[in-house]
Amino acid sequence: MTSASSQGRYMETADYLRAVFPNAEPMPNTLWVTNELRRSAEAALGAGIASLRVRYWQHDGRTAWILDEIGKEQPITVGVVVEDDTASMVRVLEFRESRGWEVRYPFFTDQFNDARLNAKGEIDLQIDGITGATLSVNAVTRIVRLALFLYRYTGEASG
Repeated sequence: MTSASSQGRYMETADYLRAVFPNAEPMPNTLWVTNELRRSAEAALGAGIASLRVRYWQHDGRTAWILDEIGKEQPITVGVVVEDDTASMVRVLEFRESRGWEVRYPFFTDQFNDARLNAKGEIDLQIDGITGATLSVNAVTRIVRLALFLYRYTGEASG
């Protein structure tokens, strides 16, 4: 695969949401990123939140987060489902980098199924990297960590 053909939109937001909530119309929400939230994310994850707001969808305790993170130079858009404080259905929706596109395949994204945050704000599973795609792997990992953190922050987590 050439770098030009590796860039692209692999799944539209509406298609991802239909896959996540096949029998329901999820409620869209906006989480405004306050200074308090930025500080909390920085303390918990070691990284802040660049955007002013975060969109997410929810239905019956299940949330879907669509987040962007810079790989090397360009944003990677990833969907993450969080339910009961656990990640699943991690999908790369759009990839704009010239390298590291392998992160879009299920052999990589499925590693995040059942991931949770530990007390240090890290994913509690060992995630295998991809040779030549370290920055993209790190970006997807940061997105999953952020989705899990935001799930807790919004109060969706059970106890």
